[in-house]
Amino acid sequence: MLSAVNSYAQTGNSQNAVKVTGTVNDSKGLSLPSATVLEKGTKNAVTTDFDGTFTINVSSPKAILVFRFIGMKELERPLNNDKKIIVTMADETSDLQAVVVVGYGTQKKASVVGAIGTIKPSLLQVGTSRTLGNNLAGQITGIMAVQRSGEPGYDQSDIKIRGISTFKGGTNPLVLVDGIERNLNDLDPSEIESFSVLKDAAASAVYGVRGANGVILINTKRGFVGAPRIQVRTEYSIQEPTKLPEFIAAAPYMTLLNELAAEQGKPLLFSEDRIAKTASKYDPDLYPDVNWIDAITKDYAFTSRSNLNVAGGSEILRYALTASYYSEKGMLARDPNQTYDSETKLNRANVRTNVDVNVSKTTLLRVNIGGFLQNLNKGNSSTDTLFGTAFETTPFVHPAIYSDGTIPRVFARENPWAMSTQQGYYKQGGSKIESLVSLEQDLKDLTPGLKAKFTYSFDSYSENRVTRGKSPDYYNVATERDLDGSLIHGTVQAYGQEYLGYDKTAEFGNRRVYLEANTTYNRTFGKHDLSGLLLFNQDSYNDGTAPQAFKHQGLAGRTSYTFDRKYVGEFNFGYNGSENFAKGNRYGFFPSVAMGWIVTEEKFMEPLKDIFNKIKLRGSYGLVGNDNIGANRRFAYLTTISDTNDSDYWFGTGQGVKFEGIEEGQIGVNDLTWEKVAKTDIGIELGLFNMMDLTVDIFQEKRKDIFVERNTVPTQAGFINAPWANFGKMENKGIEIGFNLNKQVTADFFMSWRFNFTYVENKVTERDEAAAVKGTYRSGTGIQNNTLYGYTATGLYTSDDFVAPGVLAPGIAVPTFGTSLRPGDIRYQDRNNDGIISGLDEGFIGGTTDPQIVYGFGNNLKYKQFDFSFFFQGVGKSERIIGGSNFIPGSGTGTLGNIYSNYNDRWTEENPSQDVFWPRLSYGPNVNNSVASTWWKKDMSFGRLKTMEVGYTLTKTMAEKMYLQGLRIYISGNNLWYISNFKLWDPELATGNGLKYPSTKSVLFGLSIAL
Repeated sequence: MLSAVNSYAQTGNSQNAVKVTGTVNDSKGLSLPSATVLEKGTKNAVTTDFDGTFTINVSSPKAILVFRFIGMKELERPLNNDKKIIVTMADETSDLQAVVVVGYGTQKKASVVGAIGTIKPSLLQVGTSRTLGNNLAGQITGIMAVQRSGEPGYDQSDIKIRGISTFKGGTNPLVLVDGIERNLNDLDPSEIESFSVLKDAAASAVYGVRGANGVILINTKRGFVGAPRIQVRTEYSIQEPTKLPEFIAAAPYMTLLNELAAEQGKPLLFSEDRIAKTASKYDPDLYPDVNWIDAITKDYAFTSRSNLNVAGGSEILRYALTASYYSEKGMLARDPNQTYDSETKLNRANVRTNVDVNVSKTTLLRVNIGGFLQNLNKGNSSTDTLFGTAFETTPFVHPAIYSDGTIPRVFARENPWAMSTQQGYYKQGGSKIESLVSLEQDLKDLTPGLKAKFTYSFDSYSENRVTRGKSPDYYNVATERDLDGSLIHGTVQAYGQEYLGYDKTAEFGNRRVYLEANTTYNRTFGKHDLSGLLLFNQDSYNDGTAPQAFKHQGLAGRTSYTFDRKYVGEFNFGYNGSENFAKGNRYGFFPSVAMGWIVTEEKFMEPLKDIFNKIKLRGSYGLVGNDNIGANRRFAYLTTISDTNDSDYWFGTGQGVKFEGIEEGQIGVNDLTWEKVAKTDIGIELGLFNMMDLTVDIFQEKRKDIFVERNTVPTQAGFINAPWANFGKMENKGIEIGFNLNKQVTADFFMSWRFNFTYVENKVTERDEAAAVKGTYRSGTGIQNNTLYGYTATGLYTSDDFVAPGVLAPGIAVPTFGTSLRPGDIRYQDRNNDGIISGLDEGFIGGTTDPQIVYGFGNNLKYKQFDFSFFFQGVGKSERIIGGSNFIPGSGTGTLGNIYSNYNDRWTEENPSQDVFWPRLSYGPNVNNSVASTWWKKDMSFGRLKTMEVGYTLTKTMAEKMYLQGLRIYISGNNLWYISNFKLWDPELATGNGLKYPSTKSVLFGLSIAL
């Protein structure tokens, strides 16, 4: 409103004054706040609001408006009597002033020749997950994010950049927030100003020994020159599991067991009367039918999130404040009659304040302070144990709780419902403070373009854990009622604990201190553009468990040269080290080179400017390293000793006499050093018709000197623990494709589409294996990392394979599992051709749980005040061996295990098909059918509708009548639907039997207000 008043004052009270309103978007259809709108030839100007809207009074209906925004091409728009306009600004793809966040700073976009992926922060503010990493799946080429659990506080995605290129040590990327190593999931998405992913050596070589797995750079929001902008956003959602395992009811379960027992000549286990009474719910106490997954979970739960953003400032001082509060309730059931709270819930508050102060015309002081408070509450049992017990407990063994309020339990077993609701609770509280101070000095008096900067950061995290244990009285299972109709329990099986116990785990915490000093140089001389960086840093991290801090220090440098905006060359290096290694091996030099050609700047491309607004070819090669040996082998050059608690010395005959002592631990290796990775990347960036962008990268990584504990040391050497060595090689290669289309179709309608695709494949080229194993099906060399291991199934036995019951025909390999074989059992390949099926036939069978394909596609449509968007993501070429104890129907003999709802998809004499899910079922364990094999290797690929959102933004006039700068309401769905060949449970979960806390889908209602 003030900007509109100022605009009117500047145009005077001319009769020709015209009021114009509009919206300014970027090329992806996202609103541009704080863009400048200027009436050409005058000083009449306003800035856009948080939603990109503006109102300006101009001198004439034929006036020309000029639009400016950092990183966008300046745009002129003649009004031609239009009073309401929508403007789309194009990215400054060829302007050397546009910048991109790179390692240890920013770089002119045109001169970037590394493989760097970016994403608009607003695209990360989607869905209901607190965990930032869960919103990355399918969003950026090269990012491979898979969420393996939905449990609050433990639902972080497993994130890799361009797959995996090591079979030991760490595989996670380095994450830097405002230049400091921090946890990605400690941030709330509303805090982010920029998000970059460094994928090749040209981008990550400056991080040297820590850049092998790629780098994620996040900068948090900062202030700007202008009046304060206040934005409030609140969301409320309801969620339910994407899919829970479905088990059959008690009556068909008992009927199936009777059938299987009869087939094996055993007496029937359940009478027809019991089955009928169970099916009819005659007496749920005596004839129970319990779905234990339903018993321990709720139908739905709620989450909420609120954000506050305040930013503004002057030429001297600029500020940005972000605050958020998140609350999530879990899907596990609780007993409302309990006096204590065992409900799974997570509450978290984040706060961050960033201040920039121009101490003088050449001195800039930056102060960042942020952190969070988090409280997690849950039941005492681990969720994996709880879901496992729910599966083991048959539906007809006993009810969750009797009608008289007593709780039953089978001896030496657990009642899943009681585990979830009656055994106390666990609380975990965490708090973190993050601080950073930097001082930047412009040294233009020495030479233009030269700057120096010093940074100090201190982070501290503390955590406390309290367990309040309790147990109820457990009663034996009732089998009848007395004359009064009361249940007859017999004796109490176990007396409980009347009061809540108290067990406080020692407080845990960690600290990080970071120091950095650097100089940068950026200058243009005619057709020559030169930039440089020289940096020293030191990092000290104490994780609270080790007496000495983990330390790194080193140098980094970059030189970039661009000639005539066409030809780019860049050299990067990292010279840094780790205290994990002996003197002489602690430091390493990690260089990279990159070159680029901006073809569209050539004169011969001028006739094609309307078709190709950008063609950029680039390539890079370099070395990076990895010093992550693993937490169990720090200071690898030192020999350790340990006590003999687990392996005491015994002397004498008979029982003998035990003596405690010490023994040799790990053997120190003086020449152990970091893993080395050579990375090659070739890329092309195309801009077409000023509305389409296509990026393609082909990459290869070759890693050597992988950390391994030797596997082929002769026993005569006498080592208790084999020594570690740099012995291993691995290759990783792939392709990335990213595509964006943005078009202003009409004045009222804008659309954008985006698509990305990543394919990777790796191969172990050297592994420490016995010579007799190399080259065989039991060798891990020459195949993909984490390849699945088991037997090779060749189908199911048929009646033609037997000459007598249980006797295989001559020439057919005989299994040694001790199982009486019958038609319908799984048949295996005799891989060593010795005539029997034994453990020697186990080997690598192809496939891996690590996805080789990751993709995502979505759109954003805007029509007048309405907007609609969706995003679909998925993974391909991901497989898993399923199974586990009592997994096969009938194997638990009715005392253990549930039966999946697809149990009829099985081999029977009436249905002797080879194309079934289950082999022949039997009463009791069948080892032959339950061993890991290709029969149980299932395709876990999936495609998921990750988000879908519909919104409505009030017009400027309507918002002002409510004394607001802007208001938007929206409804959003998250994880609404997925498609997969695998049907028993959500294939994204890290489970071979579905017994894991489920992922959730949700519907969200939101409101965003600008004040």
